[in-house]
Amino acid sequence: AKLDAQTPFNLSYNEKVKAFINLYAVRKKDLTSRILGLSYLYFPMFEEELDRYDLPLEFKYLAVVESALNPMAKSRSGAMGLWQFMYHTGKIYHLNVTSYIDERKDPYKSTTAACEYFKFLYNIYGNWELVLAAYNCGPGNVNKAIRRSGGKKEYWEIYPYLPRETRGYVPAFIAVNYIMNYSSEHNLYPVQPKIISHEIDTVQVERQLTFEQLSVVLGIPVIDIEYLNPSYKKQVIPYFDKPQTLCLPKE
Repeated sequence: AKLDAQTPFNLSYNEKVKAFINLYAVRKKDLTSRILGLSYLYFPMFEEELDRYDLPLEFKYLAVVESALNPMAKSRSGAMGLWQFMYHTGKIYHLNVTSYIDERKDPYKSTTAACEYFKFLYNIYGNWELVLAAYNCGPGNVNKAIRRSGGKKEYWEIYPYLPRETRGYVPAFIAVNYIMNYSSEHNLYPVQPKIISHEIDTVQVERQLTFEQLSVVLGIPVIDIEYLNPSYKKQVIPYFDKPQTLCLPKE
């Protein structure tokens, strides 16, 4: 109730939400501790971008449901990155995919694309829970569920008519909202990531470089460069017709 009062999302509590709270708080305790740590790396950037698009800041918790805050995450259906963009949806929102680069795995660019997609979906439905549902299964399936329900426009009213995965999606989002805010009540504590957001800066690279070359010159392990630059597929920063962005520890 306390969380619900602070957000335009309808954070209702029921048995389906309770099951997901149990999943994150008990059965996947170790994963949740890692997610809590990674939130220090990603949430400040998510919040800044969501604020820029005038979107509810609670959308940041959706990336937990989508990818467990892993920019390298890949689903069985081929969705990639923190926000799990499919290839075609990524293309619509200007996420470039080549042999060397997959911008769906770029934390910054994919977050901007996700914000644009949330805006687009809200313009269709005017309801944040339906935006979540459509983000998961596509507007076509949500429209079908609305028709089958006799024109109802609330998530729990069209719930029985949604695809099975989407029926778990919004309850998972509500559970993550709760767990991320009340983690200590469940004896969940963050596992600190290697680096957090204010310790990172970017430089523009104007020629092709490999992570190996950078590692030798800067004395940073290749695995750390990869961790900060997940969109480069083959440990190579290619040079196209414009400079490419490289993320590095500030010092």
